[in-house]
Amino acid sequence: MSNNLLSLRLCAALLAGVALSLPAAARTYCCTDKSGHKVCGDTLPEQCEDRAYKEFGEKGVRTVEAPLTAEQRTQRDAEAARKKEAERAASDQKRKDQALLNTYGNEKDIDLFRDRAIADIESSGKQAQEKYDAAIKRKRQLEKELEFYAKKPVPGSLQSQIKENEIEIQAQTKAIDGKNKAIENTRARFEDDRKRYRALMDGTAKR
Repeated sequence: MSNNLLSLRLCAALLAGVALSLPAAARTYCCTDKSGHKVCGDTLPEQCEDRAYKEFGEKGVRTVEAPLTAEQRTQRDAEAARKKEAERAASDQKRKDQALLNTYGNEKDIDLFRDRAIADIESSGKQAQEKYDAAIKRKRQLEKELEFYAKKPVPGSLQSQIKENEIEIQAQTKAIDGKNKAIENTRARFEDDRKRYRALMDGTAKR
């Protein structure tokens, strides 16, 4: 038997004996230092502060893991953040699912709500279409007036009217495009509601 192995066994036997013979309030702290040597003390040795160690006391042996490195703390915090986000997302989904079930009694209700929502958007978009049509009509009138000045300087007032008309056309075009986009989004949203509702009803929804 090598001297090192014999020393380790003797140290282990000694520590076991120490744990059994300690007074009620006594503590012994032991760890393996960077050189592979056992280090013990009745207070935590300096060599053990950044390493795993064992605490021997009246209730037996307690193992204390080594402090986390900066990288390990970063990984732990990132994992905790991911877990928290997953829990938040699950909670949000549960709330949305319940709202879905409370809102619709069947898939026909989804069609009814969708059609009403689209009708409201179309109604509010009607005014924009009327303003656009009026602006286009005004543009044609201004173009005819402009023909009169083909070989003459264009009055500043006419130039201002043309510019204002262009701005109006652009504004109403943007408004109409926005309404059309809103209708597309509404159709897509209700289609998503339909798929989720169907999955909830047939038990295939992922939580």
